[in-house]
Amino acid sequence: MNTTANTRRVVVMGGTSGVGFAVAQNAVAQGSEVVVASSSQERVDLAVKRLDGPAEGVRVDVADEAALAAFFDRTGAFDHLVYTAGEPLVLKPLADLTAAESRAFFERRYWGALLAAKYAAPKLRTGGSITFTSGAFATRPAPGAALGASITAAVEGLTRALALELAPLRVNAVRLGAIRTELWDSSVPDPEAFLRAQGDALPVRRVGSPAEAAEAYLYLLGNGYATGTVLTLDGGAALA
Repeated sequence: MNTTANTRRVVVMGGTSGVGFAVAQNAVAQGSEVVVASSSQERVDLAVKRLDGPAEGVRVDVADEAALAAFFDRTGAFDHLVYTAGEPLVLKPLADLTAAESRAFFERRYWGALLAAKYAAPKLRTGGSITFTSGAFATRPAPGAALGASITAAVEGLTRALALELAPLRVNAVRLGAIRTELWDSSVPDPEAFLRAQGDALPVRRVGSPAEAAEAYLYLLGNGYATGTVLTLDGGAALA
């Protein structure tokens, strides 16, 4: 893919569905060239077709360090990394959690994010950024969300640490509340009832959309004074 000095190149890990795909759509609409990455070749191909713009897709498993390193070597120089990759949420009481599933939950949501930053950082151009994904559980956990609370808090700690270590490269995170995406289809038994209940409890009386979430990421990409920032987009959940 060819780039020009005035065109941003954005890599979105987990960019084939949900919030990640909305970020890719928004970036393309703003004139950026986009690379979307996912573990499914079928989803990659479909996402590129739907983006209908200057975009390419690559299959990569973010839990595979060697594959991540090779991916960024092939990608070459770019401007912004957005990390939204992750498997379905694990919502269980502590007594029901197993060590294996608890460790596995961190593979893509935390270790994948850390390693993506490691291999992306040398490829990012001057003025570039990394934006991670956190969640409202980091500051407002709920019973049965011990893993979600732990991993989102860890991502926010990583954001602040790397904002210092990788400076002047900017590192930020978006702390999302409930967003209507495919994620809930495999996370809760009745996604529609769950999202309706979540929305009814919020000051805005609804859950968010992927397009609304994408705007938060694009703001952090575009604001050169934002680093070490965790931008909350939760429909007022912190107040409810």
